Amino acid sequence: MAQSKPELLVIEDDKGLQKQLKWSLDEYHVVLAEGKDSALAELRRFQPKVVTLDLGLPPDPANASAGLELLSEILNLSPSSKVIVVTGNDEREVAMKAIELGAYDYYHKPILPDELKLIINRAFELANLEEESRIYRRNENMRFHGIVATSPKMLAACQKIEKVAPTDLNVMLEGDSGTGKEVLGRAVHSLSKRSEGSFVYLNCAAIPENLLETELFGYEASGFSEEGASSKGKIEEANDGTLYLDEVEMMTMSLQTKLMRALNDGRVERVGSREALPINLRLICSANGDLEQYVSEGKFREDLFYKLNEINIQIPPLAERDGDVVLIARTMLSKFNKQFGRNIRSFTKDAVQAMEAYSWPGNVRELENKIKSAVVMSEGTQITAEDLQLEEAQLREMPLNLRQVREAAETRAIQRAIVLADGNISQAAKLLGLTRPTLYSLMDKYSIHS
Repeated sequence: MAQSKPELLVIEDDKGLQKQLKWSLDEYHVVLAEGKDSALAELRRFQPKVVTLDLGLPPDPANASAGLELLSEILNLSPSSKVIVVTGNDEREVAMKAIELGAYDYYHKPILPDELKLIINRAFELANLEEESRIYRRNENMRFHGIVATSPKMLAACQKIEKVAPTDLNVMLEGDSGTGKEVLGRAVHSLSKRSEGSFVYLNCAAIPENLLETELFGYEASGFSEEGASSKGKIEEANDGTLYLDEVEMMTMSLQTKLMRALNDGRVERVGSREALPINLRLICSANGDLEQYVSEGKFREDLFYKLNEINIQIPPLAERDGDVVLIARTMLSKFNKQFGRNIRSFTKDAVQAMEAYSWPGNVRELENKIKSAVVMSEGTQITAEDLQLEEAQLREMPLNLRQVREAAETRAIQRAIVLADGNISQAAKLLGLTRPTLYSLMDKYSIHS
């Protein structure tokens, strides 16, 4: 399949020049416009990176007022477009005025196609470099220490982490299994003053109850066992760093009491020892269940709950992260292509629709498993809905209030368009049938980030 030519919008009312330019600039898809209305229509339609604009347009070709006015409108609609103004030999002041208004460059008539082509080529090179820079910055913003996100709810959680990380407050991460709590816990550590220290992870549900105490507090061989060496616990290992306790609700009441005392005293005793060692660490915790409910049922100490829950951060399930599913899936596709030596280019339209419609009860972990399996098993160059092996899509319940329905639908449509356009706002506006200014206005209204 031949690669499409980049669009070049040529605004020129002289039929002879139109024909000459279209013939001499055949490496571009030359889009012709004769006046203001047709120029703006083609600008909205193609969002060209480069525009040539003859300033001597009717109805006032003598002083270029119509051309300068059109230049301003073009730059308002498409600020990233590089506009090359074409003027008469005696119109240097007009050319300078165009540059002041934001034109990329100017060219004096008579037109020599090869000379003009050099300016056009440079304009495209600059436009492409700027686009690559925007994509890089956008991708950096979407990737927060291992978390790929563009949805307002997830970005709000990331922003909260950025604020709390430099403090030394203990953090409670609440969210369903598979939402990325450990990844965010590591982000808290890496952004903190303790980043040079250890990040120690312990899943309280993965250790048998009778061994969890020694895993957490360590043990002294002389008092605990006649054979073997003493061992540090996770608390000691995390000294001057961060200790992450996952599924903290699985700790027994006696172990909770011992942990609370260690945190209050700033000292820890190994099992089988009477010597208390000083500790200085930060705690990050998460629970699969409602920890407040455990407290109300007497299964979790209230004082320990408040000690661990100094800052609470809610992690939304994947189904509530509008626009993130396809974004994360693309990141995972690239990752697993490299891991398994595959070269799958993208997802088919039906695969994208299936991923957006599915409820993802297993959250990001389930999505990762589906993408990994599809990359390994797919026989084509694109992943299809069938490759993903998703169960029948589960539709989300929509609100009955018409205003809420409209706002929710507009938000999802905008976020989806931005993802499908790979962050190109001009392309997203085209997909939505909107002008760039209208799309930017809606993005501001719904607090949507590109």
